[in-house]
Amino acid sequence: MYKIERALISVTDKTGIVELAKELENLAIEIVSTGGTAKVLREGGVKVIDISELTGFPEILEGRVKTLHPKVHGGILFKRDKEDHMKTIKKHNIKPIDLIVVNLYAFEKVVKTGIDLDTAIENIDIGGPTLIRAGAKNFKYVTVVIDPQDYPKVLEEIKKYGNTTLKTRFELAKKVFKLTSSYDQIIYNYLSNINI
Repeated sequence: MYKIERALISVTDKTGIVELAKELENLAIEIVSTGGTAKVLREGGVKVIDISELTGFPEILEGRVKTLHPKVHGGILFKRDKEDHMKTIKKHNIKPIDLIVVNLYAFEKVVKTGIDLDTAIENIDIGGPTLIRAGAKNFKYVTVVIDPQDYPKVLEEIKKYGNTTLKTRFELAKKVFKLTSSYDQIIYNYLSNINI
């Protein structure tokens, strides 16, 4: 079993996130984060590496592009037991990302407030679904947590084994694909009622 060394945390729902990050930090897990989440974690006393420090590239386009980068997705998607994958990430100085704690922009909640189309479009999450789908695809090695209710179980396993069990990672991966499919359906349903 591979030990979790690095977590990427970027959440809209900040419930319990500082507490989780502190526990991870106590377990010597490096925390990488983005924008508002990084700010909340720092204010909570957690040492955070900005995503731009990891990628060597700034967040751009009003935050539309921050995690869409090979140094992020390479760190998530490589196979830890495949020699050529290991050589590739070493060659490109890509650090592993073993734990992803991400939840998505609350598109459904926001559009219920009667916002205009442009504002609705800005609330379509791109980086979040991409991150969690990448991690879920690679569940053999990567843990993806999208629900604060799963924080205690994940922490318990990391404390016990240094990682989560394959069974837990698989269950969490299924939750990801259930979420992303419903998320896209909600966006489709909203856009279907718009006339341009």
